Amino acid sequence: MSFAAPSSGPSSSSAAAPPPAEEEEAAPAPAAKTLFTLKLESFEATSKPKIIKEVKSMLGLSLVDSKKFAESAPKVLREGVPKEEAEKMVKTFEALGGKVSME
Repeated sequence: MSFAAPSSGPSSSSAAAPPPAEEEEAAPAPAAKTLFTLKLESFEATSKPKIIKEVKSMLGLSLVDSKKFAESAPKVLREGVPKEEAEKMVKTFEALGGKVSME
């Protein structure tokens, strides 16, 4: 006669296995950009005095330096500007006849 050995516990087939964890993407989604660089691209010739005056007030330059800055466009106006402030500046320059890009 042959006897089967008694089992000492539940078999592995009846044990509840945790579901496999889903693998997350290796690259996280890029964070929304919060700081921008404003660059004066160009401006209309007729609006040059207004652009110079705005550059002077924004950057605190002398009138001569502001004129040189505006004439050397394209040139970076400011770096590390929060989104809301950057959008206001872009609208201001566009209203004066200038073209400013946010990077």
